Amino acid sequence: MSERLRPLTPDLVDAIIQAVPQLVPAYARPIEGDFGRGLRMGVAAALERFLELPGTSLPALSDQSRQLVAGLGRGEFRQGRSMDSLLGAYRMGARVTFREMSRRSMEAGLGSAVVVDLGESIMAYIDELSAVSAEAYAFAQSERAGAVDRRRAELLELLLLGESDETVLRQAASLADWAVPAQLAVVTLPLERAQGLRQRLTPGAIVIERETDAVALVPERGPAWRADLHRTLTGRSAAIGPAGELEQVAESLRLAVLAASMLPPREGDDEPPVWADEHLIEVVLAAEPSAIGELARRRLAPLAGLPRNQRQKLEETLLAWLRHWGQRTPIADELGIHAQTVGYRVLQLRELFGDDLKDPKVRFELELALRSGRKVPA
Repeated sequence: MSERLRPLTPDLVDAIIQAVPQLVPAYARPIEGDFGRGLRMGVAAALERFLELPGTSLPALSDQSRQLVAGLGRGEFRQGRSMDSLLGAYRMGARVTFREMSRRSMEAGLGSAVVVDLGESIMAYIDELSAVSAEAYAFAQSERAGAVDRRRAELLELLLLGESDETVLRQAASLADWAVPAQLAVVTLPLERAQGLRQRLTPGAIVIERETDAVALVPERGPAWRADLHRTLTGRSAAIGPAGELEQVAESLRLAVLAASMLPPREGDDEPPVWADEHLIEVVLAAEPSAIGELARRRLAPLAGLPRNQRQKLEETLLAWLRHWGQRTPIADELGIHAQTVGYRVLQLRELFGDDLKDPKVRFELELALRSGRKVPA
């Protein structure tokens, strides 16, 4: 049968090549250049191999035809197309091949049984071609993804160092195929809490794992961005730096770490992340501990001689008084005491501090001093 059908090969190649742009929309253009040469060679090699198979134990594809068919799959990925177009072209080629070969077989008097066998063989062969091309496509895709991930990790390392200028950073972002967002934030969390994080973050986020922690760069997108990130990071002991521009990434990470260090650990599965921009006072206090310590010694000196328990109560009351501008009801609600008790304690504070409590500068310094001595819950 093969010898009778082999003379059909040149005409079949032309018929398939002509049908491709007509029946597969993605190829509705002249079949020329590298793509045209590759497609023609692939079709010719596939047909020739197909005709070599009957009556042999040869594999469906020779090394040459396998390379050509795999090259078509890789080419589809590099052209930015899905595999649907190539698979459609294969199916169309199978129909053209079956139509022409079955016609010649019937003309040669080979009978309907031969035609049925021919159709089954063609479909099985096309399945093999499709599988090889799809595998090559997937491999090219994974190679590209791996290279992109490596370049994005390198970009984040550059950003965290905070030493590169904007031009270098944007060139690195371009190589990493990463569109630079207008605003972005840095997330830090323990390494053991980072499992599955990459898949849950918004598109465009970059995640790298270091020795003891993971760091993520998250673009700020849309009004729901903050709420979505809050939900994603709940239960992960995460801290989030203030959103800013590309050059502020290193500072965002530093502020996230400082804010987390000033608050009680958040290790429960339902504990929310720490947002650094909600705790900037605590961050400021952490920046100059010796200066704040001296300020606390000076401004809180009137309480120094009191018993520890009494001093603690008066410090709590003074901080609440400063926060609530002297309003008894919110002070009482915060401390869980009666408003009369608030009045009694405030009277003690006025006796101890005198006219200093009327001075805005002193009140500000008192609040800084009091905050420096406690980790304030969120």
